[in-house]
Amino acid sequence: MSARLRDLGPGDLGWVHALNQTHATELSSQTPAAFRALIARARYARAIEDEGAFLLAFDRRPAPFSPNFDWFQARFERFLYIDRIAVDARHRRKGLAQALYGDLAAFARDAGFQMLAAEVNSDPPNPASDALHAALGFTVVGEAYLADRDKTVRYFRLPILT
Repeated sequence: MSARLRDLGPGDLGWVHALNQTHATELSSQTPAAFRALIARARYARAIEDEGAFLLAFDRRPAPFSPNFDWFQARFERFLYIDRIAVDARHRRKGLAQALYGDLAAFARDAGFQMLAAEVNSDPPNPASDALHAALGFTVVGEAYLADRDKTVRYFRLPILT
């Protein structure tokens, strides 16, 4: 497959928000306005294929916005935090997630980041995300129970080789 990667634009908000909401258990639900603000704050906000998949990643911002980002910020220096990635069911098993992660890693390397960081639900489980992160070489570096969300997450990192 020759996938087309591109920056998210204003015309993408509808389908990207809908895809996020389809995966709200894994990604967390967002209002359209909050999601628009999330995209605007992202250091990396890209899509692949027409309504196929998207990825949002964040660097160190002055105002923290999530306990998961805060966990990494307290322990690591230059990292890009993968806040959310989603692939539409019609586009699964086509390598879109791997292509987005590969593009993100190249972006991170070029920008001088030392690692990629991510969290994955362990309760409720997210076996597809576990498999993706394992296949890409991410390692577990921590775990936390998020009482306000009644879920447990594992924290993953992938060093960026310069």
